[in-house]
Amino acid sequence: MTMHTSSARGEAIEAAALALRAARAQHRTIAPISATHGIERLDEAYAVARINTAARLAEGRRVIGRKVGLTARAVQRQLGVDQPDFGILFDDMELLNRSEVPMARLLQPKAEAEVAFVLGRDLQGARPSWGEFLGALAYALPAIEIVDSAIADWNIALADTVADNASCGLYVLGDQPVAVGAVSLGALGMQLTLNGGVASVGGGAACLDHPLRAAYWVVCEMLAREHTLRAGEVILSGALGPMVPVGAGDQIEVHIGALGGVGCRMSA
Repeated sequence: MTMHTSSARGEAIEAAALALRAARAQHRTIAPISATHGIERLDEAYAVARINTAARLAEGRRVIGRKVGLTARAVQRQLGVDQPDFGILFDDMELLNRSEVPMARLLQPKAEAEVAFVLGRDLQGARPSWGEFLGALAYALPAIEIVDSAIADWNIALADTVADNASCGLYVLGDQPVAVGAVSLGALGMQLTLNGGVASVGGGAACLDHPLRAAYWVVCEMLAREHTLRAGEVILSGALGPMVPVGAGDQIEVHIGALGGVGCRMSA
């Protein structure tokens, strides 16, 4: 790549990051940046996301976790990829069970049921073994991720969702922590109801075959990028079933087997 080409790509990456930030700030959707800014490669998409992560940190936000996206094999096949993607969880994204979810923070929200893990100790340096990874997990919780996209009509390519922080909006955590080894996470059944009607069903095996495998993947990816994961950080391990579009006033209830339930209401 020539210096001129490298400079042009750098400008495109910066412009794409600014476009996504402006869309969120102005509460409007935009055309796919994969088309408007030519962001098609994964490395460029993650570079866009890093710029906007730095901008959030400069505004005073804190990183309190990570999320895994594209864990469903069917979605991977649809987008022509063979691995998930990841995003950053900031302190202003977290809500607790029975919270009201602020619609003003969202553009075109959809709800997913997920297993959340919380780290019990720091992880840094070399890729951990499976045993080291399991030993670092404190517990699991049922969770609802409210995914959201700045791209109009969710017309996203892989690069679009990666650049847009893996389409993360907000998330809701259950109250009662459960020891990771106390339940068979891969065999968990999930049911998500919307305003009392069943809207999505699934289970642990839908999440990269097992929620712990999805969480392990993102931990290894973070450490390979020289990130340090701190005790107390949350890992959202990916959807257990199909996403469900939600809107103002909707009541969302999720039950995930032995992990129990979590619910929230979208503000009017």
